[in-house]
This record gives sequence, structure tokens and C-alpha cells, in this order.
Amino acid sequence: MEKFSSFRDPGTGIQPFLAPVPPQERDLFITILIPIKAVVAVTRTAVIIVLISIHFVLVHVIGFICRPVPPLQDVISWLGTALLARLALYVIGFWSMPTELIARKRGKIPENKWNPRAGDLIVSNWSSWIEVLWLAYQYNPLFVLPVANTPTASSARDASSISYTPGRKTGTGSAAVSSFDRVLSSPEVIRGFRQVSLLEIISSTGNTPSAPSSVPLRSLDDIRRSARSPVVVFPECTTSNGRGLLRFADVFNGASVPTKGYNLFLMCVRYDPPTSSQPSLSHSVPGTTLNPLPHMFQICTSLSPQSISIRQLPLSESPSSQLFMVNEVVPEPRSDVLAEVCAVLIARMGKMKRVGLGWEDKYAFLDFYRGRRR
Repeated sequence: MEKFSSFRDPGTGIQPFLAPVPPQERDLFITILIPIKAVVAVTRTAVIIVLISIHFVLVHVIGFICRPVPPLQDVISWLGTALLARLALYVIGFWSMPTELIARKRGKIPENKWNPRAGDLIVSNWSSWIEVLWLAYQYNPLFVLPVANTPTASSARDASSISYTPGRKTGTGSAAVSSFDRVLSSPEVIRGFRQVSLLEIISSTGNTPSAPSSVPLRSLDDIRRSARSPVVVFPECTTSNGRGLLRFADVFNGASVPTKGYNLFLMCVRYDPPTSSQPSLSHSVPGTTLNPLPHMFQICTSLSPQSISIRQLPLSESPSSQLFMVNEVVPEPRSDVLAEVCAVLIARMGKMKRVGLGWEDKYAFLDFYRGRRR
């Protein structure tokens, strides 16, 4: 949409925030199926709500009662998280979710599957709540969300001005229908992290980092050291529509490369573009109420199996390998070397283009988007 063109990345021309729109096709068969799809969606959504209720009772009620016995609490957490997350994905339409190990060096045979342990980090791009459910099912990890100051106009004034002209540069001016000048938001400092439940991170999908409150913040390393399971980190700090990789925030400040004392696992998630019969699986624009239930209902209308592409980097080629060479990946690293290395490797795995926009620009986009819809 032209009115959102100021949120297009100047280097690639990618608009990473708007939800992908399927092509407009008039299909009589799809129109006839609308009542059936509505019934299927209502049934699926009702089942998912039941699964959410069971998860809440098992993890947050029975699990809380069993806190004095950590092994028992871990078993209940696995039953209420990993098992129910897989059932929810099956109900939505993800009957099969294969993964693919991607070796950086050609000709090298990938090693065995991942095996993250307590205190290890799993780093991924973020496009939807679907990969959150997949991670919960596979590894029953601990999820964290970053906390940062709300972006202000002053932070934008310190950034450099950028410009972009849509259309082909024909020399006649006919393709340059319109242009804009916009200031790219400068990165905000991540103040700390807060540990969140599965339900909380799912409901936070699409939103930007919250502002500091009275709740004490912890560093990522502090959370990792005390965790009884792997820790999942989304350095983009918000979701994109999957068309490009957002600028990674400095979430690993002070971490050395190669990492010491823990393993770091990298993965990339991609979704197919939407079609007339298949809605978009990415969730870049959060709902204002019961997020992401409306998006979930929309996905549940699909009568065909869902698909997802999950690519993982072998542990021997990750930044936690003691043979890892930073200069082979990032010739000129920035302040947070580990964040830059992870961004480069994830982009290569998923064959994604990196954009210069970050979560600070997503904050401005949501403010503009919601303002126009009032």
C-alpha cells in the first residue's frame, strides 16, 4: 500500500511489516466452500481453546502446587506444554513439520539432530506464533522477552535521513510515481529481559518490547544460568511478515564469540506466500484484543494441510563451536558481535534479505497503522 511506503526498507525495497495479501481471484468453488470453512474454523478454534484451558490448569495450577518437587513439576510442564502444543499444531493443520539441517560449507554432511540442554540458547527469526508453538513442542524451552524504553522523536532525530523512490529508474520520470523522505529509527538500548510463559509470548506476538516497569529485570546471561531448560531468544524483538530479516537488537552485549559455557543453536523459519485458499501464516500486525485469536481463526479456515520451512544450523558450525571464525562471517563486526553473526547466519540459512528496519520502526508503523484505522 502506498500510504505505508515510508516503512519500506530503502536498500531492498522490502516492506517487512504489512501482512502479506493473497492474490485477488474470483473462484466459484472457493465461494461455495465458505460455509464449510466457517464451521471447520469454529470447531478447530473451540478445540484449541480447550487445549489452552488444559495447559493453564496443568502448568500454572498443578505445576505451581508441585514447585517443591522440581522433577515432578518438569514432567507436568512437559505434558502441559510440549504435548498440548503438538496437539494444537495438529488441529490447526500442521500434520507434518520436518526440519532441515543446513551446512554452511558445501559438500559437508550435516551431523545429527539438535539436542539443546538446560542453559543453552536457541536463536531464531520471528514471523508468527506458530514457530513459538513448534519450539514449545520440540524443546519445552524457557521464553524471554526484551524490555526497552519506548522509542521517541529524539532518538529518530539522531538517525540519518533515508529516501526511496518506487518504480523503475527509466530516466523519463514515468516510473517515479511518488517518493518520500523518512528518518530511520536509531536502535534503542535493551534494558533487560523478563521470563514469560508460553501463553504470554504467544499473546505478545507482533508487539514491540514493553517499557521498563516496577518488575525487576534480569540479564539474558543471568536467566540462562538459572534455567532448567533451553532459552529461546528472538533478536528481532518483534515479528516481521517473513519477507525480510529485521535488524537484530544488541541482545547479547558482552558475549564472546565463540561462546563459552553454553551452546548456541541457530534456526530460521519461513512460510509460503498466502493464496486464495490459504491465508498468511505470518503474524506481523497484532490484534488489539485477544491477540492472536483472530489470526488463529483465519488460519483454521484452511481445508488443506499447512506447511512450514524450518532450517537449522549444525552445532559444529554455530558461534558456540570453538573452531568458529568471526572474520569468515562478519569482516567488520559491530558492538554486539554475536548478534551480528547470528543475523548473517540466519539470513544465509533462510535465503532472506536483511533490512535496515528494526523493532523501533515497527513501533512507529503500528502507531501509524492503528491511527489510520481509528
